[in-house]
Amino acid sequence: MSLFDDYALDKFYDEMFSSPGEPRPHYRSLHAALSQLSPQEFKRRALMAEASMVNQGITFTVYGDDLGLEKTMPVDLVPRIMTHDEWERIERGLVQRIQALNLFLHDIYHDQKILNDGVVPRDLIVNAKHFRREFLGAKVPRDIYVQICGTDLVRDDAGDYYVLEDNLRSPSGVSYVLQNRMLMARTFPQLFRENRVMAVDHYCSQLLTNLRYISPRQIADPVVVLLTPGEFNSAYFEHAFLAQQMGIDLVQGSDLYVEQNILWMRTTRGPQRVDVVYRRIDDDFLDPLTFRKDSSLGVPGLVNAYRAGNVALANAVGTGIADDKVIYAYVPAMIKYYLGEDALLPNVPTYLSCEASQCDHILKNLDKLVVKSANEAGGYGMLMGPQSTKQQQDEFAEMIKSDPRNFIAQPLVEISRAPSFVGETDKFEGRHIDLRPYILVGESISIIPGGLTRVALTRGSYVVNSSQGGGSKDTWVLAKPLAQSQSMGNMSQSQTLGGMTRPKSSPNQTQTVSTLAAPPQISQE
Repeated sequence: MSLFDDYALDKFYDEMFSSPGEPRPHYRSLHAALSQLSPQEFKRRALMAEASMVNQGITFTVYGDDLGLEKTMPVDLVPRIMTHDEWERIERGLVQRIQALNLFLHDIYHDQKILNDGVVPRDLIVNAKHFRREFLGAKVPRDIYVQICGTDLVRDDAGDYYVLEDNLRSPSGVSYVLQNRMLMARTFPQLFRENRVMAVDHYCSQLLTNLRYISPRQIADPVVVLLTPGEFNSAYFEHAFLAQQMGIDLVQGSDLYVEQNILWMRTTRGPQRVDVVYRRIDDDFLDPLTFRKDSSLGVPGLVNAYRAGNVALANAVGTGIADDKVIYAYVPAMIKYYLGEDALLPNVPTYLSCEASQCDHILKNLDKLVVKSANEAGGYGMLMGPQSTKQQQDEFAEMIKSDPRNFIAQPLVEISRAPSFVGETDKFEGRHIDLRPYILVGESISIIPGGLTRVALTRGSYVVNSSQGGGSKDTWVLAKPLAQSQSMGNMSQSQTLGGMTRPKSSPNQTQTVSTLAAPPQISQE
């Protein structure tokens, strides 16, 4: 008996299989290894992996769950595998996208040429929840608004990739990328000996390099801290993990204070000046003197210190406007406007309820569309039309009519599936997945190979968010075949450590490097 017995492809694009029983070439090694395991052996390894996560405290918080606040992130031990050529195409699209988004953010907080030229409607910006008028004309270090971005990708039934959304305020989940890789290396070490998997362990060192790059003080060792809301935040494990990996202080608002527009940290050795804050707190809670007066999470006076150029924040204040799902619909137009190029990674077709004709289409087709609130995350504020009840559709119709600016709708993408082990049947079954690569912007743009593959563990579900019962997979990007890489002269200097390949000459360098373009000078004639 094989774990793949009765595995059904159905109508979906399957990441592992090209046809029933026929694995794709880059999955053959994994398929052969998994086919030799009994259900009992696979369960044993899964229990070992879960115990390891519990012992390390790898958890996330689910708000409002009566069954418990702290949960371990479910890890699916069947990795998602991508060829190097496939990954390179994705990389180019992601680099293009983050370039345009940074140029867009610089533009709307300065000259607003894209608004003056009517490419993006002005009212959608100035009335947006996360547009910060307080920062019009403000300069940000190195003109970089987004240092860390997580862009969610899905693959349709034809195998084509689409951008589902961008996460630019404080994208989470990268700690699970790093933990999943370590977990897989311990659970299935032989698979790394058979596959040349590109490394992801340089993420934290690259992030620290980028954070130091935006320091206002040009000193050898600028002081960088990670600002967390605290232990009850859903991503607190990640905050602590990243701070520990980068060797920087994990702080809360009460650990910091501002004096004469300089940010200081309280330490046992006395006050220490802070140069860069990697903040995991939304704008609203960052500074009670500027934003929400009732916030106890932020630092009074931080925004004044930031505007004075004495401290850098990553990501910059005001980036949330590009998180807005209504603004997402205009990213391909931004790419054309700023870069003069067509988008390499297309958006999912999107209807805007703030446009009368499109709103009418949405309201007539709520049973066929996925409706999303413009500024919700984590799978909340969403209607899965084909899986919804008439009552749910009626409730969303009323919300859309009362606040049309706050909703978009998209056709349901029949997103790709990959094998996941199902304990109830002791076999693999197909489950829907997406992909969140993490883009780092500093002196150059860099992307760790792969990213976080999220999986909808419930049969038939399209919702991959951990808060909605989803889990994650390790994502493997295979290095170029040796013959190909030697002919190109690039990978000949590589080394393989436990199946994870990276260049000898620069162990912290990622595979995508591209400088940011300067904001364009566009005639208003």
